[in-house]
Amino acid sequence: MPEMASLYHFTVIFSLCLLFSSLPHPTMATTRKLSALVQQPPLVLKYHNGALLKGNITVNVIWYGKFTPTQRSKIVDFLQSLNTHHAPPPSAASWWLTTANYKGGSSTLFVGNQILDENYSLGKSLTTPQIITLASKANQVLNSISVVLTSADVVVEGFCMSRCGTHGSSKDKKGNKFTYAWVGNSVSQCPGQCAWPFHQPIYGPQTPPLVPPNGDPGVDGIVINLATVLAGTVTNPFDNGYFQGPASAPLEAVTACTGIFGSGAYPGYAGSVLVDKTTGASYNAHGVNGRQYLLPAMWDPQTSTCKTLV
Repeated sequence: MPEMASLYHFTVIFSLCLLFSSLPHPTMATTRKLSALVQQPPLVLKYHNGALLKGNITVNVIWYGKFTPTQRSKIVDFLQSLNTHHAPPPSAASWWLTTANYKGGSSTLFVGNQILDENYSLGKSLTTPQIITLASKANQVLNSISVVLTSADVVVEGFCMSRCGTHGSSKDKKGNKFTYAWVGNSVSQCPGQCAWPFHQPIYGPQTPPLVPPNGDPGVDGIVINLATVLAGTVTNPFDNGYFQGPASAPLEAVTACTGIFGSGAYPGYAGSVLVDKTTGASYNAHGVNGRQYLLPAMWDPQTSTCKTLV
């Protein structure tokens, strides 16, 4: 089993819970509180002088459990959208370009090998070391990320309790270091935590959930969390890139901006986003094959702000 070198955790809704307790309900006056927030020093992710992932990066995908062909195509389309600049603005590719503002230049993601593990080779309850074992099955090449995606009926250590996905690094049997990430489909386990804002949150203001742009709260939740771990992987792959706080529980490129999807966002409100006139779905990015996605804000080192597409 590969030796785990580092591991990162992130939470989509749990971080919001801490803020929910300090902010008034959205129906109450919020001007004074928001003004106080604006007066705080700007958020700064410190660069710890480590290597970042730059250039052409291959993303290998391990599908663990039952994913329909439609679900897989929606997620693969998202990955391909990150390097497709001819999509109508705002595009998923322009969202990813923010990573180019981090030291070292830009990175371009390409979909590499895809492995189907529909027979649950390691069972339906996985530990973190088993996630790394699955990630190591993909052919490792220089500048690659192995992404493990688990279906809705797979329980993963820490899933829904403290995290919606992870990323980290390990070593293969030859001693070569590689990066990996994991995201689970939360639709039957904790959609209020890991598929928000497409599901009612467990805590905080019970605002109506948004309509998912791809018609599947589980898949659209995966897209949000996959975007989060991919941005974290390229900007902090080996525990010494960009982050704030302790390395064991860092705020990274996207987790530093938890819960923000559009302008004017505050805890319990995703912000002002686009709405499809036909389907009523909420989104802020266009992708390939006419896809629409809702992508989280990313911290921009040029402005020290959480940057949104709309």
